[in-house]
Formats: sequence, structure tokens, C-alpha cells
Amino acid sequence: MNANSPAAGSQSKLAAVLRVTSGNFLEMFDFFLFGFYASYIAKAFFPTDSEFASLMLTFMTFGAGFLMRPLGAVILGSYVDRVGRRKGLIVTLAIMAVGTVLIAFVPGYTTIGLLAPVLVLTGRLLQGFSAGVELGGVSVYLSEMAPPNQKGFYVSWQSGSQQVAIMVAALIGYVLNTTLMPQTVSDWGWRIPFFIGSLIVPFIFIIRRSLQETEAFLARKHHPTMSEIFNSIVSNWWIVLAGMLLVVMTTVSFYLITVYTPTFGKNVLKLSITDSLIVTFCVAISNLFWLPVMGAVSDRIGRRPVLLGFTILTILTAYPAVSWLVSNPSFERMLIAELWLSFLYGSYNGAMVVALTEVVPASVRTVGFSLCYSLATALFGGFTPAISTALIEMTGDKAAPGLWMTFAAFCGLVATLMIYRRGEENRLMLAAAA
Repeated sequence: MNANSPAAGSQSKLAAVLRVTSGNFLEMFDFFLFGFYASYIAKAFFPTDSEFASLMLTFMTFGAGFLMRPLGAVILGSYVDRVGRRKGLIVTLAIMAVGTVLIAFVPGYTTIGLLAPVLVLTGRLLQGFSAGVELGGVSVYLSEMAPPNQKGFYVSWQSGSQQVAIMVAALIGYVLNTTLMPQTVSDWGWRIPFFIGSLIVPFIFIIRRSLQETEAFLARKHHPTMSEIFNSIVSNWWIVLAGMLLVVMTTVSFYLITVYTPTFGKNVLKLSITDSLIVTFCVAISNLFWLPVMGAVSDRIGRRPVLLGFTILTILTAYPAVSWLVSNPSFERMLIAELWLSFLYGSYNGAMVVALTEVVPASVRTVGFSLCYSLATALFGGFTPAISTALIEMTGDKAAPGLWMTFAAFCGLVATLMIYRRGEENRLMLAAAA
């Protein structure tokens, strides 16, 4: 086959998508494991007399990793914008690997005392620092390599790889819970997925090293210095604010329907952990379907109609859907409710991620995207499991997490109106930045 033929070009692009998102898969896989096994991690590293207190300490540690994301976005994002997409993505993978190994091999509280939660927290901080730029780096790479009329479809696979990570993590969890005794899973079985994550690091590292630099980056004659990057971010503060609000809807709903689902099903709805993991697996499949579909739809009809439509639909239906679920908890109701929330999330995010790559100035695209995403995750989305747990405890309303998602959708609505308020003038701005 001729290397310059359309088929060869398509195969080359497909291979590049798989290589760049494989690293994203690993990073997100490690993140999700912490949420999936929160109740076991709580017993191992944060034992107290109160199940609520132990779980809150665990979720606060989970959320602490997100506080490092803005720092990682600025430091690592600036590095990527200066030296290239490929080198930066390799660095983020290495940092994430260190955090994963720490969490996998640290002994429990009963063995080494306070050092155990300190080391686990350190692992989470390293993961958060790395993830601060990972999603931005992958999204920008996909955006710059995509054909002009298919950017939404291509960039959606950044989030798509996360769904594959959820599916694998949920599948491993299902196997563990059906083959091992509950006490065995609680004692040490929950560590097995972290060991698996550590073992595949070398393989993903080799794959990511084979990435080529994007033509868009190579064609740029000037790569900004650190001071130029900071000045650009400051001068475009409204883009950072609007972009952060745009991401709030994505990050809150994502962590609500994936990471928090097993804990919500087990501790709040009193369903089996197996039921919750099956639902999580189905949600990941649903997400994986809707993300590229709606990304492609946004390529045809524009980002604005998709973003507006699904923020409004979420505001109207998120809390009623969760209320319907908790009124008579069952596996069937949980599956239906979560699949509806998945439809809302996947459809919105399919258009949101590419919109964010378009609105950020090209010269600081990685650091700008990453900063918006990291601030939203650090201030809102990353603490979704903790906030949901606290809201239920404070209000006595088991459907309270639906209110949190409603608030997030309102943020997305405001951001969409801010970004697209100028009509044709703004569309021209987005086209120039792409």
C-alpha cells in the first residue's frame, strides 16, 4: 500500500490515536481504582471508629490529588508548549507511574502507622501533578492531528480512553469480588488492580515513545517562554474562567457516575458491590458510545447547540433521576438512572473538550486547556465523592448528589453563554485559534 494513500493516512492517524490515548488510559485507570476501592482503602490506611469518618478521609485524600492539578497544569503544561507534545506526554506518564507504585505497595496503617496514610497521600499528589496536564496534552495532540472537519470526533477519544479504563477496572473488580472471599478482598485483594497498573507501565511507556510530534507544533516558528506563557494566561483570564466553568459540568458528572457509583451503590443504596460494578461497566460502555457520536454531531451542527441543549436537559432531569432511584433502590433502577446520567455527560463532553481546545490561544494551548480543566477538577469535580457523601449526611437526602450535578450543569450553561455570546465574531475567533 502506498504510504501516501488515503487508507495509509487513516491507518497512521488511527495508530497515533491509540498510542496517545493508551497512556491516558493508564493514568485514568489508576485514578479510578482509588475511588472504586475507597471503602477498602479507608480500612487499610484511615481506620477510625466511624465508617463515615474513614470514608471521608479517604475521599479527601482522593480529592487532594486534584489540588495538585493546577500546579501540574502550569509547570508541565508550560513544558509541553515549549518542548513539544511528545516529550511532555512521556514525562507525565513517568510521574504517574511513581504515584501508582507507591499506592500499590505501601503497607497498611496497622503495619507502619501514620507513615501509611502519608505515603498514600504522597502517591495521590504525584498522580494529581501528572494528571494536571495529561488530559490537556492528549486533547491538544488529538486536536492538532485531526482533519479540520473532524476535530470533535477525534478529540472525543481522549475521554473515550477513560471509559475503557473504567471498563477494565470494573471488570477486574467484578472478577475479584466473584472469585475471592469478601474478607480476602478487604485484606489484600483490592491491591491486585494497582499491581496490574504498575506492571503495564513499561508497555505503555514503549508505546508512547513511538509518538511523532504534531505538524502544527513543528510548524510554529516561535515557542513561548515561561514568562510569555504566564502573560498570555493573565491577559486571557476570562477564557480561563469561562473554560473552567465549562469543565465543571464534565468533571462533576463524570466522577459522580463513575468513581462514586460503587460507593453510592454499596453504602447508600445498600446494593451489592457486584451490582454496582456491573452498573459502572455499563455506564462506561454508554459513555464510550455517546462521546464520539456527539463529538461528530458537534462537528456538523456546532458546539453551541450541543452544549446548551445538554446543560439545560441536565438541569431539568439530574435530581429527579436520582430521586427516582433512591425512592426504591434496585439494580434495574440504578442501571436506568445511571445510563440516563451517562447520556447527559457523554453528549455534553463530546462537544465540550474540543470546544475548549478551540477557545484557548494556540501558542499556549496545552497550558491553557490544562489550567481550565485542572481548576474545575480541583475546586469542584475531584471532591465530588466527598461532597456527595457530605451532602447526604448533612441533608438526610440520599438523592442530594443529583443537586450537585444540577449545579455543575448550571455552571456549564453560564460558560457556554459566555464563550459563544459574540455569535459570528466568536466563531471566527475559534476558527483562527484552531
